[in-house]
Amino acid sequence: MIPRVNQDIQIQSYKHDETLHRIWEKATVLFSDDNVTIVANRRTKVIEANGRFWHTREPSVTWFYKDRWFNIIGIIKRDGIAYYCNIASPYLIDEEALKYIDYDLDVKVLNDFSFTTLDRNEYNKHQERMGYSEELKVILEKELLGLISMIEERVGPFNEEVVMDWYKKYKNGGTK
Repeated sequence: MIPRVNQDIQIQSYKHDETLHRIWEKATVLFSDDNVTIVANRRTKVIEANGRFWHTREPSVTWFYKDRWFNIIGIIKRDGIAYYCNIASPYLIDEEALKYIDYDLDVKVLNDFSFTTLDRNEYNKHQERMGYSEELKVILEKELLGLISMIEERVGPFNEEVVMDWYKKYKNGGTK
């Protein structure tokens, strides 16, 4: 299933053991094809697995991939674009939501393109507890290196103009 442009969808994040991790109540589809879905939101409600919730503070544009093991969130801040990237399974989408498995490793990219890999301890704990296969661990580490290469080369979403162009379309009511 390919979501329709301007369609509002829910996003659901799971862990490897199939437990629900987090839900973003609403994101608007800006683009979708066989390889990528791009969504945007602002002040969306995020519900944690334990039922607690919060609202995003800044607007964002997010890239979800069908063939890459990460997603990329461009966060629009007053002083520029920052990025938060999740090492995660390729997404799938059904009538209910866009869904993916979060594999804990994250990369935080500041607007000067300095970056930090986060949550390695959580990843190590979960890979043991949830029994990540050797093949999966190789894929995740390889995809992390590919993501870092994209950041360093500033390709794809790692371009402020690209993020802002998509966000302007979102603010102007989509890509009708």
